[in-house]
Amino acid sequence: MVQRYVRVKTTQGQTYYGILQLDRSVQVLDAPAWLGGKATKLTLEPETYQLLAPCAPTKIIGVGKNYPQHAEEMGGEPPQEPLIFLKPPTAVTAHQQPIYYPPVTEHVEYEGELAFVIGERTRYCQQKQARSKIWGYTIANDVTARDLQRTDGQWTRAKGFDSFCPLGPWMVRDLSAGAKIQTFLNHHQQPQQSAFINEMTFSVDYLLSYISQIMTLVPGDVILTGTPQGVGAMEISDRVRIEVEGIGSLENDLLSAENA
Repeated sequence: MVQRYVRVKTTQGQTYYGILQLDRSVQVLDAPAWLGGKATKLTLEPETYQLLAPCAPTKIIGVGKNYPQHAEEMGGEPPQEPLIFLKPPTAVTAHQQPIYYPPVTEHVEYEGELAFVIGERTRYCQQKQARSKIWGYTIANDVTARDLQRTDGQWTRAKGFDSFCPLGPWMVRDLSAGAKIQTFLNHHQQPQQSAFINEMTFSVDYLLSYISQIMTLVPGDVILTGTPQGVGAMEISDRVRIEVEGIGSLENDLLSAENA
């Protein structure tokens, strides 16, 4: 089975990086794997930890309208070059942790996405070198307050609320170019979103190269690769599940901010 790299917090409050075993125990590493972390003798049993987001990025770069059909459903043509934006690190939350519905919005939507994690300091990277700079892949939900996105004319507030970037549940090193991404709402068997990641307008390699011409990427930074057609509203108490073939599933409930 493919190795699953995790970041966890123990019941004693200690944070570790590690490798998830088949029995759900965690083999602890002495540093993040992308920084050369090696296995230690410490193993955490399943009941002694909770999953955190698999990395703690200094920045999260999102890519808008990167699937042609999603660009159409948003009322426009696919962009001629990547349309990028930033989400703050404070937006990150983990698998099975709540997304909180801010009181200043009336329309919160899910956006299931493939994300990738930078493995080394990267600047002015050529596309042919990009794959060597990517350490691994995970799943993201680019949660968006759609009404605020429309009224503001830019996306920082709409996409920047605390908990608006679920990430996880773990990372894998490699992913098939034809992997399927799907988003499910509550217990519906039919997905709200369904696409293959090779349907992106701009590939993972192109995105990394493009973004690195603008800003320096450091180990642990996250790039969200865009969402397929089928974005839609979530209501309080809804549960959203995003699956990426070859990784797993990321699940979160939407709760009122009063519960935060």
